[in-house]
Amino acid sequence: MSDFSIKPVLTGDRAVLRPFTAGDVGTMAVILRDPEVLKLTGSAHTELGEEQVRAFYTTRDDQTDRLDLAITDRTTGELVGEAILFEYDAHNRSCTFRTLIGPAGRNRGLGTEACRLIVGYGFEQLGLHRISLDVFAFNPRARRAYEKAGFTAEGVEREALLHDGEWIDSVSMSILDREWAALSAAAR
Repeated sequence: MSDFSIKPVLTGDRAVLRPFTAGDVGTMAVILRDPEVLKLTGSAHTELGEEQVRAFYTTRDDQTDRLDLAITDRTTGELVGEAILFEYDAHNRSCTFRTLIGPAGRNRGLGTEACRLIVGYGFEQLGLHRISLDVFAFNPRARRAYEKAGFTAEGVEREALLHDGEWIDSVSMSILDREWAALSAAAR
């Protein structure tokens, strides 16, 4: 049985995933206004005020059906994004995964490592069977990170997002517990 009430600290070589604190609100508000974050998450037409961001991030530890963790640079401690397991389906032992990385964390392997850390926790500690995600076709950097963590493309939701007058496809991806186990065993 999965226990999402535990909010762990997950440490990698480059990244540390940890619970959010009230002190993270300002940084997350800035990250969530970044044009690239807005584009790549399909949120270009969504504006969140600081109070909405505060209300969201200061309640993450209270959530017992999802896991929201801050992604920080292990060397500097700087908050650079988030990694989330949500939409928990207890019967099917499955979750949806999403992540976002702000400008300070891009192109340094932090996103790839954060993905591996939270996916590993989902399978090894929460006992999940399947983790799925969606990634927009104009985000090949994220898709590569997901593939490095073992995710496989399952299908395409055609023209799922209208962005700047252009229709963008969304790629559905997933990884199963046995696939994660095989990748982990091969890495040892």
